[in-house]
Amino acid sequence: MDSTASPRVPSRTFGSVATAMVTPFHEDGSIDVDAGVAVAVKLVADGCDAWCCTAPRGESPTTHQPEKDELMRAVVDAVGERAMVVGGAGSNDTAHAVRIAQGAERSGAQGLLVVSPYYNRPSQEGVYQHIKTVADAVDLPVILYDIPGRTGVAIADDTLDRLAEHPRIKAVKDATGNVPAGFERMARTGLEFYSGDDALNFDWLAHGASGVVSVVGHVAAGSYAEMVREVDEGDLPGARAVAARLRPLVGAIMGGGQGAVMAKHALHLQGVIPTPTVRLPLVQAAEEEVTNLAAVLREEGLLD
Repeated sequence: MDSTASPRVPSRTFGSVATAMVTPFHEDGSIDVDAGVAVAVKLVADGCDAWCCTAPRGESPTTHQPEKDELMRAVVDAVGERAMVVGGAGSNDTAHAVRIAQGAERSGAQGLLVVSPYYNRPSQEGVYQHIKTVADAVDLPVILYDIPGRTGVAIADDTLDRLAEHPRIKAVKDATGNVPAGFERMARTGLEFYSGDDALNFDWLAHGASGVVSVVGHVAAGSYAEMVREVDEGDLPGARAVAARLRPLVGAIMGGGQGAVMAKHALHLQGVIPTPTVRLPLVQAAEEEVTNLAAVLREEGLLD
C-alpha cells in the first residue's frame, strides 16, 4: 500500500478500506477454502484495498493452524497482488500467537494484526511483552488491535508509547469507542489509526484516521471507499451523508454484537457463500434478525 501522504491525506500502510473477513465453513463445520476465495475476490471488486484474513472476525479462536495457513495461501494466490492481505495472530498464549504469526508469514501474508491477550488480563508489562514478542518473530508490518470490550484489557497510553517505538509496529485498529483519546494518541505516537467500529467510521476518518477495518465492508466496501475519498477531498458533508445512509445497515449487522454471524448471513443472502455456518460457541442468527437484515440489504440495493 502507498504509505506516502499529502498534508491532507494520512499515510496508509494497511490501505484505506479493509474488511475483517469472515471464514466460510461447509455445513459440517469444515473450512470452505473456495468460498473464502470467493469472498476475497468480491471484496477486491467492491473496493477493498486490504483485508484481515483469519483474524478475530474470521473466528480465529475456533480455527486451527493448518486451516489458517491453507486459507491464507489460497487468498494470497487469488488476490494478493491486488490488495494487502493481513493475517491475524491472536491468542492468549504468546508462544501460540508467535506460531500463528510465523505461519501467516510463510503463507504469504503481507501484514499482521496482533490483538491484546484475552481472558488472562495480564499486566501492562505482560501486554507489552506479548505484542513485542509476536512483532519480533516476523518481518511484517504490524497493526495492533485494541478492543478491551472483548479482551478484558486495554492497551494503556504508556504501553502504546513503548510499542510505537518498535520498527515493525505501524498502526492501531482502535475499537475502544473513544475517538477523542485516539485522536490524541495518533498525534502523540505518530502511529496510523484505523477505525475498528463501523458505527464510528466517519468519526475516525474526520479525525484523521488512515482508514477503516470493517465488518460491514463485506457488503458496503464501495460505500466506505466513497466515504474515504470524500474525506480526503475535504467533502465532510458528503462523507457524513454516506455514513447516514449506511446507519441501518450498520445496525443490522453490528447491532447485536455478533458481526461475524450477521456478515455471513449477508453474504449467504447475496449468494456469495453457500451457507452461513459458524462454529460453536457462535450460533446462527434468529430468523427475525435475518429477515430484518434482508430488508435492509434490499433497501440499500444490495439484494435483489
